[in-house]
Amino acid sequence: MKNKEIIRLENLSRNFIVGEETVHALRNVSFTLGEGEFVTIMGSSGSGKSTLLNTLGCLDTPTRGEYYLDGVSVRAMGKNARATLRNRKIGFVFQSYNLLPKTTAVENVELPLMYNSAYSASARRKKAVQSLVAVGLGDRLNHKSNQMSGGQMQRVAIARALVNDPAVILADEATGNLDTRTSHEILVLLQKLHEQGRTIIFVTHNPEISQYSSRNILLKDGRLVSDTLNPRIQSATEALAALPREKD
Repeated sequence: MKNKEIIRLENLSRNFIVGEETVHALRNVSFTLGEGEFVTIMGSSGSGKSTLLNTLGCLDTPTRGEYYLDGVSVRAMGKNARATLRNRKIGFVFQSYNLLPKTTAVENVELPLMYNSAYSASARRKKAVQSLVAVGLGDRLNHKSNQMSGGQMQRVAIARALVNDPAVILADEATGNLDTRTSHEILVLLQKLHEQGRTIIFVTHNPEISQYSSRNILLKDGRLVSDTLNPRIQSATEALAALPREKD
């Protein structure tokens, strides 16, 4: 049985006017993503991946073409409707974590639920705690950002992305600020979430990340140049175990 379709792009194009010039950031990009896929979107600087990320994340709308997120057409939506869809359907993980510095891990993870009237304060906290436990931070609930390592902060960011049970997790260079060991720890976590059925899109310029995902999309000059399944998904757990131990 084919997995439920989460994302569909049909001839998506995005143009920007810069001075008197038109920049074609995306050119007729089409693909579909099913529930439970772990996809890397790769490309060098200027390939269009940031524009695609903003479109997939409902932060920007295409100039032409269609974008359907979990069956909903995004292009014709107003700004407020798009913001609500973004909050309910997408969990973001950024390179720079984007945590509030003077608040605890639990308070940071609760944030997306603040805009969801279905959750009471106690339900919000319970859900945030569950999310933090799921990413291995059950012992860091009341720690603030300045009391955590980069890897721990990125785990808080992933817990925040998970808390709304989104249709898709959108990670933007999510290991870009981390050392090799910590990057692999985050990849272990993402693979675990993928095994649990989460849909993950990882946007990166680092081709190594593609070894750990189930599908790789490559952009160049705003065009989709390849879309391939990964027949030999590497285990991030094994790669982490094989890394040399750091000496104290």
